[in-house]
Amino acid sequence: MNEADALEIVQAAIWATIFISGPFVASAMLVGILVAFGQALTQLQESTLTFVPKIIAVFGAALFSGTFVAGQLNVLTERLYSLIATGF
Repeated sequence: MNEADALEIVQAAIWATIFISGPFVASAMLVGILVAFGQALTQLQESTLTFVPKIIAVFGAALFSGTFVAGQLNVLTERLYSLIATGF
């Protein structure tokens, strides 16, 4: 194993992390923007109002994107195991 192989493994892990966290971050960001827009329209500035919808949205994203996340983890794990089996 040389530096290029190690860099490729780290790069694959970082991309997998980005793909896995994408649905959660996107749903929280979308709900946060919608709640902030609603607060700006109604001038209701309750700080705890933003947390509950975001938590519900992230749990919903976890329910709907569970197979996608498991698939991404499976691809990364199989790639790493095949590299280990071949001796890099």
